[in-house]
Amino acid sequence: MKLFITFVLAFFCSFHMVSQEKPVKIVFDVTSDNTKVHQAAVRHVKAMSKAYPDSQFEVVMYSGAMDMVLKGKSSVEEDMAALAENDNVTFVICQGTMKRHDVDESELIEGVTTVPDGILEIIEKQQEGWGYIKEGQ
Repeated sequence: MKLFITFVLAFFCSFHMVSQEKPVKIVFDVTSDNTKVHQAAVRHVKAMSKAYPDSQFEVVMYSGAMDMVLKGKSSVEEDMAALAENDNVTFVICQGTMKRHDVDESELIEGVTTVPDGILEIIEKQQEGWGYIKEGQ
């Protein structure tokens, strides 16, 4: 009987260890002006951040994705603002893109921050071991 109990305990302990997920870090690259791409990116981040709460997610937007982060213009404004409140989700826009579009930080959706260069931000994340997802259609 002791052997059976030991076996059962060992089985459940090993099952528990296997079922634990290792946290991941993923950077999403969004450059499209297509609102369907914006919606897909937010949908992916929302689902993944909920499923993997110990993981980190960053959405880097630049080039044509400028409207994605603008108050009153974004098709995902409410979802982005809500997700930005999570500790494991970050939204950043390239300052170079903002300059080219003549956009001020006050025009950004609540919770969106800036980085000097979107491409460099992605490269730095990859050097730190982050996974990469290019959102597109």
